[in-house]
Amino acid sequence: MQRQQLVTYLDDFLEAATFRDYCPNGLQVEGRAEVRTVVSGVTASAALIDAAIAANADAILVHHGYFWRGEDARLTGMKRARMAKLLAHDINLIAYHLPLDASLRVGNNLLLGLRLGITGCMPFGEQNLAAHGLLESPVSLAAFAARVEEKLERAPLVLGDPDRTITSIGWCTGGGQGYFEEAVARGVDLFISGEAAEQTFHIAQETGVAFIGAGHHATERFGVWALGEHLADRFGLHHRFIDLPNPI
Repeated sequence: MQRQQLVTYLDDFLEAATFRDYCPNGLQVEGRAEVRTVVSGVTASAALIDAAIAANADAILVHHGYFWRGEDARLTGMKRARMAKLLAHDINLIAYHLPLDASLRVGNNLLLGLRLGITGCMPFGEQNLAAHGLLESPVSLAAFAARVEEKLERAPLVLGDPDRTITSIGWCTGGGQGYFEEAVARGVDLFISGEAAEQTFHIAQETGVAFIGAGHHATERFGVWALGEHLADRFGLHHRFIDLPNPI
């Protein structure tokens, strides 16, 4: 399909124009006009670009792209090297950040909740970037943490009483620890995010609400993979998700 047709579809599908974001969503680097093969991944790192080149990709679809607000705009060093590879191989870079977190079709929050057995993904917070829901059957914090480790293939950071019963859960993938206090106000037993901040420990200690830090990369793998699969199903594109290990 034509590049512009693809980008227009994705913009509409993810309602990208409705979000106030920290980077441009959609086409970030223009490559060839026709797209047959799409490689997806969490972050547009040099390693992902190399893998896309090896796969003869026409487009790379990511959650973490380039041109973040407040960063140095100069194309030097690492940024120049990444850009040079994309341009030399005429590969399109397409990125969706907050729209891919919040989507109720292929969003990171939605898919993480489903993977962990949380029902009723109800958005809350600024731009609906966090969610809360319920477990069908209450479990201990220790048992749920073991589920997180199994499903995400990464040992999580766990704060709280291992024997605490968990029924109501709030969560926000990636760097969503800032929603912890708002989730506490909603009466959750546990809040999950990708990362923790220094104050996260104190919030858990002083409120008694448990916290799990499951990894920024680990919690944000599912949206971009699902979006790529959706494109393959709808338009007959060849899609390959490449999950590059990241301990953060």
